[in-house]
Amino acid sequence: MIRVEQLRKHFTVSRRRHGFLGALAGIVYADRRVIRAVDDISFSVAPGELVGYLGPNGAGKSTTIKMLTGLLVPSGGLVEVSGYVPWRQRETYVANIGAVFGQRTTLWWDLPVVDSLNLLRHVYGIPAERFHANLREFRALLELDEFIESPVRSLSLGQRMRADLCAAMLHDPTLLFLDEPTIGLDVVAKERIRQFISHINQARGTTVLLTTHDLQDVEKLCERVLIIDHGRLLFDGSLALLLTRFGGKRELVVDLAEPYAQIEIDGADVISFDGQRATLQFERDAISASELIGRLSARYRIRDLSVREPEIEATIRRIYQERLLEGETPAQPLV
Repeated sequence: MIRVEQLRKHFTVSRRRHGFLGALAGIVYADRRVIRAVDDISFSVAPGELVGYLGPNGAGKSTTIKMLTGLLVPSGGLVEVSGYVPWRQRETYVANIGAVFGQRTTLWWDLPVVDSLNLLRHVYGIPAERFHANLREFRALLELDEFIESPVRSLSLGQRMRADLCAAMLHDPTLLFLDEPTIGLDVVAKERIRQFISHINQARGTTVLLTTHDLQDVEKLCERVLIIDHGRLLFDGSLALLLTRFGGKRELVVDLAEPYAQIEIDGADVISFDGQRATLQFERDAISASELIGRLSARYRIRDLSVREPEIEATIRRIYQERLLEGETPAQPLV
């Protein structure tokens, strides 16, 4: 679905300055420097995947998305999406993709939502039967009826995002680009958006590339993640592999069937204990959760227990810290 090889996007920026003599003579000098927004990244996305594309502000995420959607022309490298080169075959290409940018809308500001959706039907040349079937489905999934007759300018951010998602999927695109779709939304609105993204991916087989700062989006939606920083790809692999390699210690929370004066077990450190609830921390490479549970149940009566994985935010922070300590970004992603 997506093939990216050695993709680069460099920007030249100028900074005006005055030297001492230049200031006296009214001469302004310009310092020029090159910003490597995307710097030699390669990856591929298979049909039907839902991939998280992560990184801090300024990492190069949005620049990558703009090249993949044909809004920007790369400085070098190869991009092929669904057999198209986005910026060369833009008119034909965009008829096969959907895109939602969190801070921008594709809807007409002063028109009711339903009128905007009807206009998009004609823009994309969607057959009437298909349009009405999709609209019925998306109205129900996204609960649009409460505001579908309202002007776009009167909508809350969460309502507008739901309307934009409907607009992006009306023409049945095989690929959907989502750039920060949950930014600024409340908990309820975020969950509704996530459910919709999961539905179109699983029920319709829509390929989704998702950029986000909300790591709960990633935990609930993505099996695979790409992590980018300073324009370079740091990690490409499954979310499980990310947690295994960089996740550090896991935790086992144990509710005991009766009070104990103390609790000790080989292979784990007790980080909290109140007599009937203990939280133990253990290295994932040193002992498995099932082995640790076996050792506990042999010595203590257990009522309930649960295993906690490290928070993904802390895991990603560890990757950035390790790269920082090494002094440079690796040429190849960590896998």
